[in-house]
Amino acid sequence: MTKLPRAMIVFLITLTCVGCDQATKLAAKQHLQNGPVYSYAGDTIRLQYAENTGAFLSLGASLPGPLRQLIFTVLVGVFLLGLIAYLLLSRDPTPFAVSCLSLVAAGGMSNLIDRIAYDGRVVDFLNVGVGPLRTGIFNIADVAITFGALFLVIDTYRHMAPSAKIQSP
Repeated sequence: MTKLPRAMIVFLITLTCVGCDQATKLAAKQHLQNGPVYSYAGDTIRLQYAENTGAFLSLGASLPGPLRQLIFTVLVGVFLLGLIAYLLLSRDPTPFAVSCLSLVAAGGMSNLIDRIAYDGRVVDFLNVGVGPLRTGIFNIADVAITFGALFLVIDTYRHMAPSAKIQSP
């Protein structure tokens, strides 16, 4: 894969993901903030406004503000810059791996935009589940990060040598 197509893959995935995530977060702020919870498909999907000061499932939300800012803004920003540099400069990743890592980077960037714009908070608004079994409240960027990482792990496992795979007894 030459650098131009790789850069285009990274750019298009990032632009699309960040654009969709920021547009849906703006809609959530305008229509869900201080409003009711909307339920669809027999309460399988809920639209519910929340602001998260932590990471995934509010991990780290109880940390002191300066430490949260260091971890979730500064360190995540440095990590994302490194990830983008790796995506653009490394010869190793396959096009599929570039796509997966671009999803992770784009989701991270969009949540980082929120942290910078909203004093360390990320806008969340989606909740799915059946009955009492429900996810935490999340956003489109979280979906991109999760699926990018999941597909990368599956792809990596698929390409491992048979002797390196976990063997069941």
